Amino acid sequence: MGCKKIRLAGIAYESLVNGPGMRRVFFAQGCRHNCKGCFNPSTHDFKGGQLKDIDKLVCDIKDNPMVSGVTFSGGDPFEQPEEFAYMADKIKELNLNIWCYTGYTFESIVNGSDMAKKCLLNNVDVLVDGKFEENKKDTKLKFKGSSNQRIIDVKKSLDSNDVIVLTFS
Repeated sequence: MGCKKIRLAGIAYESLVNGPGMRRVFFAQGCRHNCKGCFNPSTHDFKGGQLKDIDKLVCDIKDNPMVSGVTFSGGDPFEQPEEFAYMADKIKELNLNIWCYTGYTFESIVNGSDMAKKCLLNNVDVLVDGKFEENKKDTKLKFKGSSNQRIIDVKKSLDSNDVIVLTFS
């Protein structure tokens, strides 16, 4: 892998809404899904955002003891799987959990041929999968935007060969 730069649309340094606890959120730049009603359309352009040094970003996480987890959002982190897999690997060394939002489904990643996407998935603890669907939008849902999306325990799902969905109320 060894890729040290990542293209980001932005960073939320302390977030309470992108997973449980105080989280550092990295918004990937680039998305092919173009979901109608997307709340982050500025993240779709693959040439937008800024290139950031991954090792510096991870160092910055280490320097903030308030951060209890990291979330990859977007755009779509799975459009830069090598970069996010590298970052996830480094974050795992800090013993932090990783959530990742993607418009792809868990099954399409697991059954697909893209090894970089599988590598990223293997370094994620919780995957919120599926495209945002405007007609299924529900502001009462916790940690997801539309009811078709699932919050998946990645490790348990990979171990059991079955999708294990987490529920939050």
